[in-house]
Formats: sequence, structure tokens, C-alpha cells
Amino acid sequence: MVSRSVSGLLLSVSLLAIPVFGQDASAPKAKPHVIILGVNGMELDIVRPLLLKGQMPNLASVIDRGAYGKLRTVSAPNCPRVYSTLFTSTYPEEHGVTGFLVGGITANTNMLKEEPLWSMLSKNGITVGMANVPATFPVMPVNGYMISGMLTRGKNCEDGVLCAPKLSEVMGGDAVYPRSMQAELLKNVGDFYIDCERMPSAADLKGHEAAVIDRWLAKVQLIRDQQTKLFDYLLTQHSTDFTFMVQSCEDRTGHWLYPITPFHVGYNPSINNVRLDAFPSQYIAFDKVLGTVLKHVDANTYLFIVSDHGIKPLREFEEKDPHAHMDHEKTTPVIAKHDFADGDDVPGSFFAIGPGIKNDFRLMGLGASVYDIAPTVLHIYGLEQPMQMRGRILMEIFDGTEHKVAEKK
Repeated sequence: MVSRSVSGLLLSVSLLAIPVFGQDASAPKAKPHVIILGVNGMELDIVRPLLLKGQMPNLASVIDRGAYGKLRTVSAPNCPRVYSTLFTSTYPEEHGVTGFLVGGITANTNMLKEEPLWSMLSKNGITVGMANVPATFPVMPVNGYMISGMLTRGKNCEDGVLCAPKLSEVMGGDAVYPRSMQAELLKNVGDFYIDCERMPSAADLKGHEAAVIDRWLAKVQLIRDQQTKLFDYLLTQHSTDFTFMVQSCEDRTGHWLYPITPFHVGYNPSINNVRLDAFPSQYIAFDKVLGTVLKHVDANTYLFIVSDHGIKPLREFEEKDPHAHMDHEKTTPVIAKHDFADGDDVPGSFFAIGPGIKNDFRLMGLGASVYDIAPTVLHIYGLEQPMQMRGRILMEIFDGTEHKVAEKK
């Protein structure tokens, strides 16, 4: 594997971000259109009953028209660790973003030691759009645009960990590339929150549980509405060949409002009996976000819906785990988590539709992994998988006939 220095990676991305225009006067073959919609911590054990009850009609339609299944994640999964794995297809120890904090410093794009997918696509003349993807702050030059997500630093969010600065409040780096696009977003979308709301502390909750929970969930929905408006605007006004957008509120809600029962570790009736619908309702709300995205998906568009991991209640035998009953701030009474040592306990999820993708095809077991997303996207664009990538092309999701991927370069 060829190692890369941080400065070398930044320079190469900067140089490769210039669009490549066709030299021939004749119209070139249109590039594939790919949209990835990430859902942090999507838990299939919660989603399945909602599908059966008809409460997620948009996701149900994707399943009917495409391939779906579990997505193997990494060990001790968390958002920056997994998303950086997903867009480099390399081990966390290789790409450098091993968690929320690396060497005591909040994870950021300057730590990347391996080339991310968006850079590979950019240098091959493929336009790229990214919004709210974790661990993409400060933004990097691409052949298109990039708007940062989780771990963005700002006012009252100096460390960037699990908090939500507004776009106008970002500090310590750029949240939008190109920089000139920020004024356009503020004018046409508004001063939206980046990422989801920070979870309340135990002290804030005590004695005011119902009011704090209701207020927090209302803020989450406000942020989701803003993100939906942002996604719709970008897909309408800044259509790109490849688009990667992430919805992040589901994971944070699950950490402390998972619908557990009294026999689960950490059960507190003053909190856990207040809004039993809170976590399932996040997925019903996400389905509406998906509906907005589907308006921009035609028969020639690939849509991948992926989650970095699932989330499960704490277990009695893991009470000695230093992560038990606390979030990354060590203040919120957490009842569910995902950073178990065995990542197979909390697999992510995968859904895909598009030209040549099988209909109603279930991926059994844990055959697909977060390492496989980048190689599969490169395959669709006819690009060779670099040697350093650890994943594979998910050939089994294609129908085996003439799936409409680009010719190999």
C-alpha cells in the first residue's frame, strides 16, 4: 500500500478538483448518476416493524425495486471511524480517523491518510456534491461542492463533538466549498444547523424529564426539516453526477430514547416511559426525507441508502464497559450504543436501486460491508479499484445481464 502525507493529499485534491470538459464536439456518453443517502445508526430491528405496518412507504418502495440487507461494519463502530472507512475502503488504522478524537484532537479531514472517494471521482471528471457527511470538516476541494457535517466546529461547539453550530457560526475552518457558495445557501436555504442537536445532560433532565425530552425532539425535527430543505435545494439547483448526503438525528435519539423495557440495563421510567414512540418516530420522519430525495431519482439514477452501524440496548455483562451509561460527553444517561467491540452485534443497513440492480433481492448474512461501497461506486463509473482498497464490488446486487455501468477506463 502506498502511504500518503497529509500535505500531499490536500495538494492532489486541490489540483484534481478542476472539472474535465469533453474535447470532442460530439455529445459524450452521459455519466452515471449516483446518490448515496446515509442514515446514522439505522437499526433494522426498529425499521422492520415500521415497514410491516406501512409506516415507511418510501423505504418499502425502494426494497421492492432493489437490493437490501445488513451491512457489516467495523469493530467498535462510531460515525467518524466508519464513514472514513466507507469513503476510503481502508482500515481505520490505515486512513487515520479512528474515532471522534484522535490523539486528543477532534477528528478532521486533515487526518486522512488515504484518498477518499470524492477525490478519486473528482480527478476523473465526475462532478461531486456532498452535504452533512460526518468527518468532512474542514471541507476539501472537489469537482463540485462540499458542505461539512458532524464534527464541524463553531460557536458554543468549539470541540465540534456532538453539537450543532449554525452555518453562520462555524469557526476554525471552512464548512462550505467553494467558499462563495455559503452566501447562496444562507440566502436560499437559511442559516441551517449543521449536524444534529447535542443530547441533554443528566442534570438538565432531572425533575424536568418530559419537558426537556419534548423540547429536544422538537429541535431534532427542526434540524431534520432544515436538512431536507438543504438536500432538496442542492439536488434541484446543484445537480451532480455523484451526490452524498447524510441524515444524522436517528443515531443520537437512539442513544438515550431507545424503546427499552424494565429488564434492560439503565432503565429509568422517568425518562424511558415519556416518549416510547421517540426512536421509531425518527425513522417515520426519515422516510419523509427519503420521499424528498426520491423526487430526484429517475430510472437512470442509482440510489444507495446506507447506515454506518445499528444500535442496541446495553447488556448486563458489559456494565464494566467505560462507555456504558454515558455518551461521548459523559453526561447523558445512555441506554443504547453501537461501539461494541464486536461490530457484528450492530450491523448497518444497505438498500440500493438503479439500472441493472435486482428487484426485491435480499443480501443474506453479513456478506456486504462498509468497505464495499466505494469499490461499487467506482465500478458504476467504470473506474478501477485502487490496490489499497479493502472492499469488493457488490456484483451480486446486479442482475448479471447488461447493467448500465460505464465502460472501464
